[in-house]
Amino acid sequence: MRPVEEIFLEKFRTEPVIFIAPGRINLIGEHTDYNEGFVMPAAIDSHFTFAIAPNGTDRFNFYAVDYDEDASFDLSLLKPGDSWINYLMGVVDGVSNLQVRGVDCVFGSSIPVGAGLSSSAALCCGVGVAVNQLYDLKLSRLEIARIAQRSEHEFAGVRCGIMDQFASLHGRKNSALLLDCKTLQYETLPVSLGDYRIMLIDTKVKHSLASTAYNDRRASCEEGARIVGKSSLREVTRTMLDQHQDKMGEEVYIKCLFVIEEIARTKRAADLLKAGEIRKFGALLYETHWGLSKFYDVSCEELDFLVELAEEDKEAVIGARMMGGGFGGCTINLVLKSKVDFLKGYVHEKYFATFKKEPDFYLVNLADGVHQE
Repeated sequence: MRPVEEIFLEKFRTEPVIFIAPGRINLIGEHTDYNEGFVMPAAIDSHFTFAIAPNGTDRFNFYAVDYDEDASFDLSLLKPGDSWINYLMGVVDGVSNLQVRGVDCVFGSSIPVGAGLSSSAALCCGVGVAVNQLYDLKLSRLEIARIAQRSEHEFAGVRCGIMDQFASLHGRKNSALLLDCKTLQYETLPVSLGDYRIMLIDTKVKHSLASTAYNDRRASCEEGARIVGKSSLREVTRTMLDQHQDKMGEEVYIKCLFVIEEIARTKRAADLLKAGEIRKFGALLYETHWGLSKFYDVSCEELDFLVELAEEDKEAVIGARMMGGGFGGCTINLVLKSKVDFLKGYVHEKYFATFKKEPDFYLVNLADGVHQE
């Protein structure tokens, strides 16, 4: 792929400004966001690159390098349409009440498609920050996160939380965020990996029951909190849950128990990162995985297989778990640098022999949030 700025110069004959918008991973804290708990996302060095400039009109012109597609819309005609342009139209709609005008933009991405690294959030946040800066709209990063989230809700039809946008906007190099999903207060945590790397292994699986199962889990959590008499599981302790166990049934109890334990586990993980205890931190990833698999019931055969392979040598892989909503996607692994190449070969051989699918491997580094280059 040619650099986006080179393509921009050919198409629009003017000098662009360059912005970088990263994807994200979530180190720990799964299915806690909609329960007003804690999550621990981090921006990564797979990202969108935008070449963008104001054009002095009310027309927004975009070219997606990866799809070789142009799309345009007018500031006065903002309504959901087709494909990727929906996300960008939603962002512009979110700032249309401000002193904003049109832009020309070329963008491309190094974020693997379908790997659960929040490419849509990065796309929305990158354009949001760029337009905010080009037109001096004076929006805060949190306001941009909310605009990007609303774009996904209303223009793309995806009822996502705000974690992905928050991480893409607030990430810091070699750091993760401990984000309180109730207050949206956050703490930046140093991540000193030492002799270890973060490696994602993509199962290349996405089971169709994911959205239905997500809604079912969410309903179970809301039911458990209601029975205890609290607004969310964030307010519920293990003791409270046990006291009401007979009123909620085994299914609701087990799902709520996982979330309460995962909220506590995420806070403990933050303390371990601050103390530089990376091996103990890794052990919590294994705990989270088997909680998601056995209690929250959102894993799948392929994800469990990859974590079981990781567990064969806990010196080489000090932590591993499924990452994301479940039923496919990636595992996140903390792998000894000297064992990365061996592990790739070993996992590829075993996984292909078992499932007849080719897994993908992504080594990622923790990076800064959306910024001008």
